[in-house]
Amino acid sequence: MNNVLSVTSKATEQIKNIMSKAPNGMDSVVIGVDKSGCSGFSYKLDFGNSSDLKNFEVIDQDGAKILIDPKATMFLLGSTMDYRQDKLASRFVFDNPNEKSTCGCGESFSI
Repeated sequence: MNNVLSVTSKATEQIKNIMSKAPNGMDSVVIGVDKSGCSGFSYKLDFGNSSDLKNFEVIDQDGAKILIDPKATMFLLGSTMDYRQDKLASRFVFDNPNEKSTCGCGESFSI
């Protein structure tokens, strides 16, 4: 178990699905946090190559490799990453105990 971020089985399965269609040379999903949105920060996911990204926290769970940008670690401590679907949308969701508030649309958060 990783102290920075827990990943649900639904998120793991979706990451494996996404990675099966990833560009050549990409072996992982990278999680970061950017200054963005009306509340201050937003989560960012991208493809990554673990051999190119040093000093990143690595979560290797059931065949899904997730890298955490070192600059995002303090924002993600104790968080859970999930994948949720409803009739209108499907998305990765972060349940973050450090969030103090979120914007109305749920795209950004403050710590």
